[in-house]
Amino acid sequence: MTPNPVPRRRTTRLARVITAVLGLLGLVAATVPTAPPATAHPLPWSGSWVAAVQEPSVPPWGTPNWSVEGFTDQSVRQVVRTSTGGVAPRIRLANTYGDTPLRLTGASVGKAGDGAAVHPGTLRPVTFRGSLSATVPAGAELTSDPVPLPVAPLERLSITLYFATPTGPATFHERATATSYRARGDHRFDRSAAAFTETSESWYFLSGVEVVAPGGRDAVATFGDSITDGVGSTVDADNRYPDELAERLVAARRPLAVLNAGISGNRVLNDSTCFGEDALSRFHRDVLDEPRVRTVIVLEGINDILFSEFGTEPCMLPNPEVSARELIEGHRALIRDAKARGVKVVGATLLPVQGEFVDSPRVEAVRDEFNTWLRTSGEYDAVVDLDRVMADPTDPDRMNPAYDSGDGIHPNDAGMRAMAEAIDLDTL
Repeated sequence: MTPNPVPRRRTTRLARVITAVLGLLGLVAATVPTAPPATAHPLPWSGSWVAAVQEPSVPPWGTPNWSVEGFTDQSVRQVVRTSTGGVAPRIRLANTYGDTPLRLTGASVGKAGDGAAVHPGTLRPVTFRGSLSATVPAGAELTSDPVPLPVAPLERLSITLYFATPTGPATFHERATATSYRARGDHRFDRSAAAFTETSESWYFLSGVEVVAPGGRDAVATFGDSITDGVGSTVDADNRYPDELAERLVAARRPLAVLNAGISGNRVLNDSTCFGEDALSRFHRDVLDEPRVRTVIVLEGINDILFSEFGTEPCMLPNPEVSARELIEGHRALIRDAKARGVKVVGATLLPVQGEFVDSPRVEAVRDEFNTWLRTSGEYDAVVDLDRVMADPTDPDRMNPAYDSGDGIHPNDAGMRAMAEAIDLDTL
């Protein structure tokens, strides 16, 4: 199939504008499209959006995904929302769980319209070390050159990746709570959504969007499981609690990025083939190694307590009974690692789960003991008591029905908003 033409004239003109802006800021701007390697840019990059990546899998719940089959002669268009803006973005691709090099034929970035559509005049080619194509080594990540496209806070970007040759199984993020789109052939520069007839609710190979934004440590990471990931909120509405927190910060004119490092089903102490590496293993990669992180909010542990109730479901294994003491020791390790990097660490109590289908007296006892430690120990720099915020006023072990998505454990849009509103912005 003949590739769509690259809009070179418009890109070149805007590249000069971006270069001039960066020069006025006293920064060294990269040329487009012949930029040097990303590691050579002395520019103040800050994370604006992230996805914590997982190995290819098909979990027992959720929606079907394309991770195991991968892509061949296909374009994948993914829509993400930035938390902060900047004069130029760059994207990060992950082949973390790939056994072979990932060959990307080309990519584009534009400002998202409805569905898979892109606003006219905003599509830009993405280059990697000056080349329109790129190879991401097995087990590695690759960051693009700056893209000449100013980005506003809370702006939705449409990122399209085209793979002419087979990718093999795809490193991905399973529960995006957002729609991704697939088309046969090269449709990087299609403004229309017409070719993108297949959909998925996962993100593929895309692990981050960074922006050029002068400042110091200005990113807040939210680290956790499906509740942080946004399960239970409306698909494509950007109502996850980290999204709501980002909106509060923008409204308060506090230019802090919010990076969502949640993975559905994730646990502190045990990993699985379906729900990501355990929190202790992935904390450095997904939080501490992100640029300019100043604070992390940790909400994780309920799956450690619940999964032993599931029996021998393969995705849950290993699933030993976890005590409050074991879970506390896991959190202490996260606290130590964060403080060693100079990152402030905020602990969130575990939400009510009574009524969830595998709840039990043991689950409640462990959750209560852990929450008491988190509230009273003083080991976290600050605490947000989401357990009490989200509880039913008539039964503190149950989620408030007004906040319940329907399964007794995941908040709905109103619940996600209540969680974000419970966070004292001064602690960030």
